[in-house]
Amino acid sequence: MSYLVYVTVPDTDEAEAIARMLVEARLAAGVNLLPGMRSVYRWRGAVREAGECLLTAHVSRAAFGDFCAVVRQNHSHEVPCIVALPIGEGHAPFLSWIAENSLPSKEREA
Repeated sequence: MSYLVYVTVPDTDEAEAIARMLVEARLAAGVNLLPGMRSVYRWRGAVREAGECLLTAHVSRAAFGDFCAVVRQNHSHEVPCIVALPIGEGHAPFLSWIAENSLPSKEREA
């Protein structure tokens, strides 16, 4: 199984850095960057607004734990938004590409 992982970051520079890190480490097969997102949210009792960049990453289930760890270590937010949506159906060659290019640390080190 694979996931489409939704991650928000404060700006394009941080988004590009995290996306590149995840793909180079083979924790995500690919990452789409969608700049220009505007978020309205509640944080510490106040309603806030901020510009953000959305990352959507193609991640195998096996690599998801390591993926989350890298995002948390390199994200500037105290509580980063990381949400995995399971991919139930899809183009079989594309899903195979995700599985082949998004690996857990134990398989990347082998």
